Amino acid sequence: MRPPLEPVVAGLPVRWRPRALPLEPVAVAGVGPVALSLGHRASRAEDATLASWTGVAGPDVLVLLGVAASLPWVDGAVYLGRDPLAPALLLPCALEPDVAPSLLERALLVGQGDAPLAVLPASGVLVSVAAAKPVARASLTAWLSVPAVEAAS
Repeated sequence: MRPPLEPVVAGLPVRWRPRALPLEPVAVAGVGPVALSLGHRASRAEDATLASWTGVAGPDVLVLLGVAASLPWVDGAVYLGRDPLAPALLLPCALEPDVAPSLLERALLVGQGDAPLAVLPASGVLVSVAAAKPVARASLTAWLSVPAVEAAS
């Protein structure tokens, strides 16, 4: 059996363990090369599906929010859901923190930007998805063509 993940998230050491009951996905995220793969996969979605998503992107991260069945599958992506005990966080569907989710939420929200926050334990990245906008094919294509994204692969 693998030991729990112990990354530092926003300066906090948090151990993560498998969830007994996975959360329903409401988002998918990728960092580095996975973000690029996620962007390419999303760019192949039908117009209606693409229009049903909202998202945020940075130089090395992509988060897409939408209905679980519509979210693209990409190897290495993190699927995120809402834990009722920490509704301002999007947490990995298959992992739970070893601390009370409400305490983690309170600690992460201090000085970290607007909620909700996508928590990506393996990379230690936090992403505010408060400014998520509808995904437009032109914007996604432009993001994919940025050299910083290509360098991450």
